[in-house]
Amino acid sequence: MELVMTIVIISIAIAGVVGAFALITGRSADPLNQTRAVALSQLYMDEILSKSFAHDSPVGGGAVDAGDADCNNLGPDGETRRTFNDVDDYHTLNNAPPENSEEESLSGYNNFQVSISVACAGTEVGLSNHEAKRIDITVTDPSGNTYLFSAYRGNF
Repeated sequence: MELVMTIVIISIAIAGVVGAFALITGRSADPLNQTRAVALSQLYMDEILSKSFAHDSPVGGGAVDAGDADCNNLGPDGETRRTFNDVDDYHTLNNAPPENSEEESLSGYNNFQVSISVACAGTEVGLSNHEAKRIDITVTDPSGNTYLFSAYRGNF
């Protein structure tokens, strides 16, 4: 009888330990995917923030006239990704798998997806609405987790 009770108790303990390991191993890739999502968003954000505020921004810097910063016409002006020249050209860009600025797929990111939206958002930072744009980058990892990264680009 004591032997049977010992076997039952040990079986319950082993089942608990195996269940805990199953939970841990099922989520073991999350830290890696999170790190890769951050690196991917940084790659895109660096590229976007290096571009002019608006299509008519003067070369070498300087603010665009208020009338030239069109918040109703965001998105590419007929360019391809290689020739994007201002922040709002990236509006509605979706890459799966992610690509670099030369439109080449990034190795190791085949099951990731990147979506970008750009919106005039000056009022969110205490300016006129057309004087700042919010860039939202959403990265979806292979597990289906989404990560949102945002930055503001000012008209200066």
